[in-house]
Amino acid sequence: MDHANLLEPIEVGELTARNRFMINAMECNDGDGEGNPTDKTYRRYRRLFEGGAGIIDLEAITVTEECRGRDKQLSVLPRNRKALQKFVAEMKKTNPEPLFIWQLTHSGELSHPDFSRRVCVKPLPGFGGDVLSEEDIERIMDQFVQAAKIAHDCGADGVDFKNCHGYLGSQLVRPYNDRKWKYGGSFENRTRFTYEVYERIHKEVNDPKFIVGSKVSIWEGFPGGQGSAGPDSPVMDIRESLELVKGMEARGARFIIVSAGSPSITLALSQPDRRVPDDCYLHFTFQKAVRDVLKPETVVIGSAYSVLGNGSNQLQARKKEENTLLYWASRNVRDRVTDMVALGRQSLTDGQIPLKLKEGREKDIKWCIACDNCIELLIRQRNVGCASFDREYVEALKQIRKEEGQLAAKRT
Repeated sequence: MDHANLLEPIEVGELTARNRFMINAMECNDGDGEGNPTDKTYRRYRRLFEGGAGIIDLEAITVTEECRGRDKQLSVLPRNRKALQKFVAEMKKTNPEPLFIWQLTHSGELSHPDFSRRVCVKPLPGFGGDVLSEEDIERIMDQFVQAAKIAHDCGADGVDFKNCHGYLGSQLVRPYNDRKWKYGGSFENRTRFTYEVYERIHKEVNDPKFIVGSKVSIWEGFPGGQGSAGPDSPVMDIRESLELVKGMEARGARFIIVSAGSPSITLALSQPDRRVPDDCYLHFTFQKAVRDVLKPETVVIGSAYSVLGNGSNQLQARKKEENTLLYWASRNVRDRVTDMVALGRQSLTDGQIPLKLKEGREKDIKWCIACDNCIELLIRQRNVGCASFDREYVEALKQIRKEEGQLAAKRT
């Protein structure tokens, strides 16, 4: 299949993405003690900007110091303004063409209790935390709006207001949040936080060229999660998820990044496992469902393509050449399943696919093998990179495993 359609531009609000690739927000846990970018952060993003994707999404940058999922997480607080402004300028100097958006997040019940405060909407078995009050939620809304303003002032092209993967946005909107309070129970109450943040960002940033959207888990895959039929139901019912994205669009969302799962609970759903990669088809189904309910001008961005790679995967009943990332990306864009394709794990292995395709160097692409060694580094609160092809991270993971093996031996 000809992949030329992946290099076609697309309008995102009043801006233009130069091709149909987006770099997903990939947490790499290599900020400094204040949440500012380090040399490693600069190095990673320079490579991505050189690769020329249409949109680059800055990784899960926290709007709060208090509740964080990563020890060395990037943060977007007033103290970070100068460092982030410098960072954006350097990336735009590397390549001014990619649209640079920031994924704004609050970890909520996924905050790590070793170095931050774990909070929750309603205690979830295995997670829990201090139960948030209505006043807490109002303060958190202020933090998201402040973060969007800082992003705008620092030169970012927009923000991805995170409503996926079990973070606070998901926790509030999922049916499991059946507390009797202003932000729980009815669908109207559960979406109040998301919708009010959208309205405030548009009002207070007040720049029509600043694009706002969200990454959304259409189905989290556990009882009471996003896209389930009730607070304790395991049955999939994505009608609320589709109403959610329509409500976002009505409040100014210019793009929706379609995802699924909650990595701390349903990891293989959020990023299909190479041993059972078939969930990529489920993601395609969600992408088409979202594309069908939104206006043509709202850009739908699909994820879960990394597991496909060069076709060396475990998908059955298909020709190898029709099982590849590029085949399905091109076909799904052509068939209006999605408008753009997001690269997650693949971006750690090789985020320069757009440049290599443009230059006719498809054979030079290094393909992600979906080994999930990068996820192991993240879970261990270490700097994250491709621990299969990047020697620095390969050696780091080897050393971690060696040290843990030695500790285990001493215990026995």
